[in-house]
Amino acid sequence: MPVSCSAKCGNNAVLKRPKTGDALCKECFFWAFETEVHSTIQGGQLFKQGDVVAVAASGGKDSTVLAYVLKLLDERYNYGLKLVLLSIDEGITGYRDDSLETVKQNRDDYEMPLTILSYKELYGWTMDEIVEQIGRKNNCTFCGVFRRQALDRGAALLSVDKVATGHNADDIAETVLMNVLRGDIARLRRCTAIATESEGSIPRVKPLKYTYEKEIVMYAYFKKLVYFSTECVFAPNAYRGYARTFLKDLEKIRPSVIMDIIHSGERLSVRDNVRMPTRITCTRCGLVASQAICKACTLLEGLNRGLPRLGIGKESKTNRMRAQLQSAEAASDSAKRSAGDEF
Repeated sequence: MPVSCSAKCGNNAVLKRPKTGDALCKECFFWAFETEVHSTIQGGQLFKQGDVVAVAASGGKDSTVLAYVLKLLDERYNYGLKLVLLSIDEGITGYRDDSLETVKQNRDDYEMPLTILSYKELYGWTMDEIVEQIGRKNNCTFCGVFRRQALDRGAALLSVDKVATGHNADDIAETVLMNVLRGDIARLRRCTAIATESEGSIPRVKPLKYTYEKEIVMYAYFKKLVYFSTECVFAPNAYRGYARTFLKDLEKIRPSVIMDIIHSGERLSVRDNVRMPTRITCTRCGLVASQAICKACTLLEGLNRGLPRLGIGKESKTNRMRAQLQSAEAASDSAKRSAGDEF
């Protein structure tokens, strides 16, 4: 027997919202989904009239839905935004090269300018080449650090006012879990923030912060949006995958657990005695960092010196390795000068 739409529109329901449990028809689901994203944008004061906003586009469901919804809401509510697409090509054969074709389709469908920056042109390495050096255990560390910096570089290149990322509620809940499990309470404030900004950097905003991943998939399906759904070939070994599996198991028992974890992270982050590192400028690349040499430059130094593990692990270990390397180089230079003096 058909179930009537909970919104009392008179139509039959075609889905049950994972977030609320409401039975809705397609049109009422679209309206509820879009209205909630609009409320998130307005409540977080994410944009202002005239902002140039770069949508971090990967071709996946999140960034595709984000680009579509931002364009729709901009027109519906007159945000006055100029939307552009910014994609990062990590150089992962069989994954990113294919997903970028979807991004190009988004560019054409949504009539947004597209800029693509690659790890190869920025760092001289592709992720395929990095994995050959480091193996599959710590490769996500390199990719995450390089990708974050690449987005900053791309945003600066395009002179945008904001970068909008497709982080959804599931992503944020996973990050809260990861930070708690690692004892990294200081990062809860940043990972649960709807907008993050450091001095000298371009703000990043998360319009989908309170949007469930399942509802994003349903929205894309019923809207017939084109997106790339293949998982990264290097992802199965990522630490985040274990947090994701744990979260999905919890969600089966308690569907509200995603929002519960986010709100817990927001409340835990207000402790006065927990502080993030002071933001400074990297002495090498000139971008915002939490130490004299940023993580990206440290990792890149290790790759270029044939020591790919230089930036892996705690900062103290990295500094010791760098000091030993510099000491060995100084001794080598001294020996070469002495040998030259003999002749």
